[in-house]
Amino acid sequence: MNNNLNKTVQFIDLGLIDYQKGWDTQEKLFSEIVDIKIQNRNLTPENQIITPNYLLFCQHPHVYTLGKSGKIDNLLLNEDGLQEKEAKFYKINRGGDITYHGPGQLVGYPILDLENFFTDIHRYMRFLEEAIIQTLAEYSIAAGRIDGLTGVWLDHIEQKNPRKICAMGVKSSRWVTMHGFALNVNTDLDYFQNIVPCGIDDKAVTSMATELHQLLDIQDVAQKLQYHLGKLFEMKFLS
Repeated sequence: MNNNLNKTVQFIDLGLIDYQKGWDTQEKLFSEIVDIKIQNRNLTPENQIITPNYLLFCQHPHVYTLGKSGKIDNLLLNEDGLQEKEAKFYKINRGGDITYHGPGQLVGYPILDLENFFTDIHRYMRFLEEAIIQTLAEYSIAAGRIDGLTGVWLDHIEQKNPRKICAMGVKSSRWVTMHGFALNVNTDLDYFQNIVPCGIDDKAVTSMATELHQLLDIQDVAQKLQYHLGKLFEMKFLS
């Protein structure tokens, strides 16, 4: 039974959700999958339980999150400043440095057992980036990668004015993933002025709305992104 890879994925749109609640939801699903995998070690192959996969989409109220390798100095606000901006701050267990989440930003949390797909974190990150790149292409936004910098960038070739449009940071344990990506759709970019985004102080941040000079239907963007993720990972979404 365990020899069959389970590429079915439960898609859940959490809507606008408090960061802590979203994090708790991730942790619950992540732990559920890890527990099954630990349990399976004591079972014969034919009795092993197939692990589930999830893809969560959401938006968050204003919040700054600092990854394990991040520096607190990259947050340029004190407690009073955070209060004034009506923003929260969390130190979290993903990779990467500091980033901002807020309304108008499409956040994705794939909680996958990569043993159902492929066991390669580097390939996993490149697939996430590729899904974003293909989604942006549908809006005639040319995006790509910059060597040594995770995420998705504009002006990634000539790099005269490189700017990040999607930040990424993940956690993986026993090949189970959590955290993910944050695509700036209609994001208020002023909030990035209060941090050194991802610890990079010489490159700008942008959004789809800024590049296209108009607000976008974030649900339309979400549908396109879900499609491209599904195609790249060969996911079968549960309705």
